[in-house]
Amino acid sequence: MTNHEIRTCIDEIGIIPAVRVSTSGDAEFAAEAIYFAGIPIVEITMTVPGALEVITHLVRHVPDMIVGAGSVLDTETARACLDAGARFLTSTGLDLDVVALARKQNVVCFPGALTPTEIVTAWKAGADYVKVFPCSQVGGDSYIRALKAPLPQVPMIAAGGVNQMTAANFILAGASAIGVGTELVPRNAIQMRKRDRIVELVHRFMRIVKNARGLSAVENVPTFR
Repeated sequence: MTNHEIRTCIDEIGIIPAVRVSTSGDAEFAAEAIYFAGIPIVEITMTVPGALEVITHLVRHVPDMIVGAGSVLDTETARACLDAGARFLTSTGLDLDVVALARKQNVVCFPGALTPTEIVTAWKAGADYVKVFPCSQVGGDSYIRALKAPLPQVPMIAAGGVNQMTAANFILAGASAIGVGTELVPRNAIQMRKRDRIVELVHRFMRIVKNARGLSAVENVPTFR
């Protein structure tokens, strides 16, 4: 898939599932359950043991899945992820060298940032999106709303503490997408191989995003008197 196609898919789905588990087998199970449920996007964090092998496995065996790498902290790791087949790079912080590498390789990249200065720096460096992390700890959706007012041109992904109760508010505040981890793929559901539980949660989050976008569209319709 091209850079444009991947960004289009992210925009349409509005959810970046982050898989951060303790074994490669758990990661593969979680990713495949997410894909089966209807989200063709998954982020495998570098904290997963054997993360590169997991990425390679998913790319080979589920070719229609957009597999990305998370917690990418330096260019050496970024290159290894790209060699493994990762189609996007993301992290919890901002490393401008990683952003530059992603741009050079024409790979979608959304670095983590928190302050307005970091967000503007990431955007000017060429990030496709900016992942605001950890947004729930610094005001939640009100923080996203405050950022979007002066920075409407920056597509933001809200991540860090997003759950079923807060997801809609982040979308209504202007987030292009939400990053969701254990709230979407609970550890007990993975360990007990309860795929149906993950499928249920995926469908629930997808409905939340769809409904919130519907409300947002209604709110933005101009009225004429």
